[in-house]
Amino acid sequence: MKIKFYAPQWGNTLPFDTFCKNVKLAGYDGVEMALPFDKKKKGVILEALARHGLELIGQYWQSFERDIDVHAANYEKYLRNLIAAKPVFINCQTGKDYFSFEQNKRLFDLAASLARESGIRIIHETHRGKSLYAAHVTHHYLTRIPDLRITLDISHWCNVHESLLEDQAAEIALAFMHTDHIHSRVGHPEGPQVNDPRAPEWSEALEKHLQWWDQIVAAHAATQSPLTVTTEFGPATYMPLLPYSQMPVANQWDINVHMMNLLKARYH
Repeated sequence: MKIKFYAPQWGNTLPFDTFCKNVKLAGYDGVEMALPFDKKKKGVILEALARHGLELIGQYWQSFERDIDVHAANYEKYLRNLIAAKPVFINCQTGKDYFSFEQNKRLFDLAASLARESGIRIIHETHRGKSLYAAHVTHHYLTRIPDLRITLDISHWCNVHESLLEDQAAEIALAFMHTDHIHSRVGHPEGPQVNDPRAPEWSEALEKHLQWWDQIVAAHAATQSPLTVTTEFGPATYMPLLPYSQMPVANQWDINVHMMNLLKARYH
């Protein structure tokens, strides 16, 4: 089974073509990112990805509107914009934590309809503030909507539940069964991102995340189903800053490349 690795465009400050060159040289298979609506700007991005032989995972995160009708209309608009680019698949931070089950299900159903219409797979990310913000809440959705497929960013749940999820074995086991894509950020009980997973003080949190990812990899290997990983350690202010100087405490790019190489060595 081949695992493909993607770089997050989130945090990039370089010209996009330079970024793509660096992504390819580092050994990634592609980029995960949102796309602009402007056709010219979108075309420049897609041309750069193609020129460097990089795949695209479409990313949706723009879940802001409180009114569900407005929210659903914008959700569809963003998804259709991503679909038109023919990405490998689309990863969505779907819904809101304060929406009801029925309201969030309306969005899941809309995504499923667009996926059937387009042939582009659409999956949904476990993310704070969104529909799948907590382990037990996600368990409820997966039980009620058994064909729901997810991007597992379990770092958010560590933060939400202020733990390494020792008491949520059943909830995370079900989530693993529904996972198609991983965001390999390492969280901890007081935050969604350790400052540097290479530091020895984070060895327990890193090892716990590796054990979780091991189970997902084993499940996909058993069925020979594809698995993808985005190394999504984020920039400031996800990356903690030093006081007064506001300098990041570590280098986002270096950490993400380290995580890719660590996982490639572990699973290949």
